[in-house]
Amino acid sequence: MKKSLKLSLALVSLIAAGALAACSNGGSANKEESAKKQTEIVVATDGATKPFTYADSQGNLTGYDIEVARAVFDKLPEYKVTYQAVDFSGIVPGLDSGRYQMGANNFGWSKERAEKYNFSFPISKSNNAVLTRDGNYKTLADLAGKSTIGNPASNYTKMIKDWNAANPDKKINISYSADSTSINTRFNQIESGKIDFMLYDKISLKSSVKEQGFDSLKIQDIDTSTGDPEHDGYEYFLFAKDEAGAELQAKVNKILAELEKDGTLKKLSEKYFEGNFVPEADKFK
Repeated sequence: MKKSLKLSLALVSLIAAGALAACSNGGSANKEESAKKQTEIVVATDGATKPFTYADSQGNLTGYDIEVARAVFDKLPEYKVTYQAVDFSGIVPGLDSGRYQMGANNFGWSKERAEKYNFSFPISKSNNAVLTRDGNYKTLADLAGKSTIGNPASNYTKMIKDWNAANPDKKINISYSADSTSINTRFNQIESGKIDFMLYDKISLKSSVKEQGFDSLKIQDIDTSTGDPEHDGYEYFLFAKDEAGAELQAKVNKILAELEKDGTLKKLSEKYFEGNFVPEADKFK
């Protein structure tokens, strides 16, 4: 009787041990399975458009766009995200080829881009301005005959090119810079008189002037509105226009709406822009 009881107890112990091992292995398996299910994506940025995207003193990417993206993907554990610094002109072609799945670089909306790419809800709203040494400029017409340098891939360059095409008698003189040409280089060119102005968003201009101490230069608001109030002044994340891009766009937009509602976007805007530049709530629907 005692021998049978001992055998029974031993059998129960073995079964229990086996069950615990199964649970333990199952937990590890579940973790591994969860990791395997993550979709790897690359968020591309030039890391040189402060305060939207830049490298900190340790060389780590940060800035408003980057930290908003991080806040979004903290709530989307199904994605494993890498942030990669690339030339600005390489971001859009990288979306085309599938090398990158999202662009985070103060992207403005344009009809041409919208035909090829998906846009997130707008994540900030600024207004365009010019940086000058002297002069008084309120519209693009006031810049006729003046000189500037622009990145061929930027919306600001496109604005000037479109203006010149529509107003051949009031052309703005524009030459083109490489991706490696920093904002500070262009500031120095204005200060020295090599060029007359730089057209950019006011947030970036104010941040750079304050940080770099270009006290001799002034920032002037300029009307570059296209008659499209739905998009003028807003910036977005950019996605490929395919099934995967549409799925990522929808998930990111859902979280952006939550971050606007809980005040996260406002906190990040105040940290990186020194003010609340978050679009109105109805833009997150």
